[in-house]
Amino acid sequence: MILKIQNIIPQIQAVFVDNNADATIDAVSIDSRSLQNGSQTLFFALVGPNNDAHLYIKNLILKGVQNFVVAHIPDDCAGNANFLVVENTLLALQQFAKYYRGLFDFPVIGLTGSNGKTIVKEWLNFLLSPDYNIIRSPKSYNSQVGVPLSVLGINEQHNLGIFEAGISTFYEMGKLEKIIKPTIGILTNIGSAHDEGFENLEQKITEKLILFKDSEVVIYQKNEMVDPHFADFKNGNKVTFTWSLKEESADVFITKRSILDKTILDIRQEKENFEIKIPFQDEASIENAISCLMVLLYFEYDQITIQNRMELLYPVEMRLKVKNGINNCSIIDDSYSSDFQSLKIALDFLESQKQYQKKTVILSDIFQSGFSNAELYSKVAELIISNKISRVIGIGETISEFKNKFTNCLTFKNTADFIANFDDLIFNNETILIKGARTFQFEEIVALLEEKTHETVLEINLNSISHNLNFFKSKLKPTTKMMVMVKAFGYGNGGFEIAKLLEHHKVDYLGVAFADEGISLKNLGIHLPIMVLNPENTSFPAIIQHQLEPEIYSLKGLRAFLKIAEQKELKHFPIHIKLDTGMHRLGFEANTIDDLIATLKGNQTIQVKSILSHMATSDDLEHKDFAQSQIDLFEKLSSKLMSELQIKPIRHILNTSGISNYPDSQYDMVRLGIGLYGVSNDNEEQKQLENVGTLKSIISQIRTIPAGDSVGYGRRFMAEKPTKIATIPIGYADGISRGWGNGVGFVTIKNSKATILGSVCMDMLMVDVNGIDCKEGDAVIIFGESPTVNEIAQKLNTIPYEILTSISQRVKRVFYRE
Repeated sequence: MILKIQNIIPQIQAVFVDNNADATIDAVSIDSRSLQNGSQTLFFALVGPNNDAHLYIKNLILKGVQNFVVAHIPDDCAGNANFLVVENTLLALQQFAKYYRGLFDFPVIGLTGSNGKTIVKEWLNFLLSPDYNIIRSPKSYNSQVGVPLSVLGINEQHNLGIFEAGISTFYEMGKLEKIIKPTIGILTNIGSAHDEGFENLEQKITEKLILFKDSEVVIYQKNEMVDPHFADFKNGNKVTFTWSLKEESADVFITKRSILDKTILDIRQEKENFEIKIPFQDEASIENAISCLMVLLYFEYDQITIQNRMELLYPVEMRLKVKNGINNCSIIDDSYSSDFQSLKIALDFLESQKQYQKKTVILSDIFQSGFSNAELYSKVAELIISNKISRVIGIGETISEFKNKFTNCLTFKNTADFIANFDDLIFNNETILIKGARTFQFEEIVALLEEKTHETVLEINLNSISHNLNFFKSKLKPTTKMMVMVKAFGYGNGGFEIAKLLEHHKVDYLGVAFADEGISLKNLGIHLPIMVLNPENTSFPAIIQHQLEPEIYSLKGLRAFLKIAEQKELKHFPIHIKLDTGMHRLGFEANTIDDLIATLKGNQTIQVKSILSHMATSDDLEHKDFAQSQIDLFEKLSSKLMSELQIKPIRHILNTSGISNYPDSQYDMVRLGIGLYGVSNDNEEQKQLENVGTLKSIISQIRTIPAGDSVGYGRRFMAEKPTKIATIPIGYADGISRGWGNGVGFVTIKNSKATILGSVCMDMLMVDVNGIDCKEGDAVIIFGESPTVNEIAQKLNTIPYEILTSISQRVKRVFYRE
């Protein structure tokens, strides 16, 4: 992309306030945190319900960014950069993408549907890439923002586009259609995703089909739910190309049969009959594979090519995963794709999740960039420099040829060569991004570098954490700050990785229970202010050393801290005063406020950064009167402190439930806890939150026992009939309550409930898999979507906090972003 800024102005109806009217643009950005922003970047200052990018423009100018699309010019910025002033910056981004798409004339495949869009897109890329130079949506970039960013990746060398479009309500698809302008449409499976945004299924289908308004052909599965919607389409002399597993009237009729772990599809099209094999048996994969097959048929590929390529389809990994590595390393696993657009995304993710200053990228040859090799690796080198990568390890013949473009680069001709020399390489105390095309089999490199642990893992969805954070942010006044609790190892989900994400989202404070938690985060490079809620007096020197901020809840604790502060000759060290307004756990009571004021008055060694209290019943509206009495007392006591001490600290009393139930008492800051992790005690609110943690294991062994035999310690389960049981390598040492055994609880295997039989052992549990088509090595969901932690807590007469925080440290945490 090389465009003159003067050519962009009329396309987005902007008023140009210039510093350099001859400026050119070579990139677009919406992320102020990206290290890839440069002097020729056009930055769109998007405004959302929880954030306003205009706030970061001044800092971006200092970093060298010179071109901005804005709704208003921030104070002190005029004259220092080029500003394209528009009414709506998101609309301007979409208009710019529409204009840019119009500069190119080649076939574009547009995909929509409820499920399968990203998988079909990735498989089509694999199937068609030997014959086309393809530009496609990176990852799942299918939203009102993601689609324009995807289209803006086109360059002159591309000759086929594949873009997906996702919508959550009506009136959205029309905007995406103008940007994608697909010549070929694919409608994937229609399911229940985003049903809440539409009045009914009919409305959702109608809205999705707007994407194909000007398409030459639409590929879809013929069925009575969708067919009526295509009546007008056909009347407009446009073509549909249908398939079916049931209706022989479809353009392509298919029957299927299973052999071992494969499915054979018998294809009948007009007078032609042939069969293909695909390496899947589940219904979703079969449907997605057929959508791809239909494109190959439409493009008139010969049968041999179709058969050979379809048999090579593979499971699509759509996540960037963060894993613990050997020698105190952190690994970001993106080992299944290597293209220029997704490299940019992966490098931004690396920056947001880095644990160490040293950053290494292991990178394969890059395919389908649309650039010449010399131009491509020059651009890759620029990305590496802008992202301050310490070391590049290139794997592949092409990247090896351009080794000299990188300042610190070691190359190997293939993965086997890297593995053969692995023992001579040094990896320690660094964050490693592993990014390679599938053909390089970088999963073998991940296996070498990953810390070895047992098969049980807790998967943490970082997208869901971001969603939940933004959900609660949307409930706040613009001026209300947010502290997020990451105590107890992030409620069992992982402390540092979540803290790093929260820092990326620019929350105001982090909260931990004890000093050692905060010290660990500071040592790992977290720069956000961290409040220690339950500090012991003996931890005060360490708190001061590591620039943590203690909560002070008693005169004894205050005097102990002041003594140390005076010895160290501190000035205005931040502390937080805790008031007891009814919880009766920790805090200054009303009868101690005068002594507190007397102790603090005139003291210059400390600064009261905030005054807080904790509500006992914010989650239970039956005790609303008591909760209000706490708020009233907090107002009275905190106001007295502020008046007597002549200070204006941050005040905060609301926790997660309080944010929702007492919106008028936000004060200056709120404290978000378990809500971040997708748990609410309100059923309606729970529907708005996304599940964060999924505890997974595998089946170690399957056996069938006869009637009369028992399972586990104490023979607490006796089989009344022949029973097939599966053993799962997770037990109470991993955090599974023994009360969840003996038929009370269940796990999920192949979307089916498998009841836990007998007692939960220290390292294992056994489940009933009668009627479940499973095998050893199959995945097992301990909790996540089903059962949820709320379900487990209710059955065990406890709270979700206990379920989450009980998961032991020996269970590996895997963090991923979709």
